[in-house]
Amino acid sequence: YHDISNVINISGRYDLEKGIEESLGGDFWERIKEHGFIDVERGKIRNRVTEESLMERFKTDMHQACLKIDKECRVLTVHGSDDKVVPVEDAKEFAKIIPNHKLEIVEGADHSYTKHQLQLVSTVVEFIKTMLVKKN
Repeated sequence: YHDISNVINISGRYDLEKGIEESLGGDFWERIKEHGFIDVERGKIRNRVTEESLMERFKTDMHQACLKIDKECRVLTVHGSDDKVVPVEDAKEFAKIIPNHKLEIVEGADHSYTKHQLQLVSTVVEFIKTMLVKKN
């Protein structure tokens, strides 16, 4: 998408083959085959996982996807240093590949930024402000 000039990536996973079993449980394939889907709840957020959505995830090569990002597109990745869901190393992989990339690691933050919400918001708002200034 060459019409996208800015991307904000918050705690994104680089290696999409990892983390499935931890999120869905060891018997996830059997449950999906039996019911057609699995509902995953984290707090107030509910996601429905289907065989189709899992296969799409497994087919996605983030390295190749990152290489396709337009060199003019500005990308911000924010990631918590204490994220146990998606390791901070994933954020560093994005930083290695995407040319116009800014990496912000929030020290002590977990995946939900439980005690670091204000720092997350501040980082994202500052990035958005710089986008707006460059447009004008």
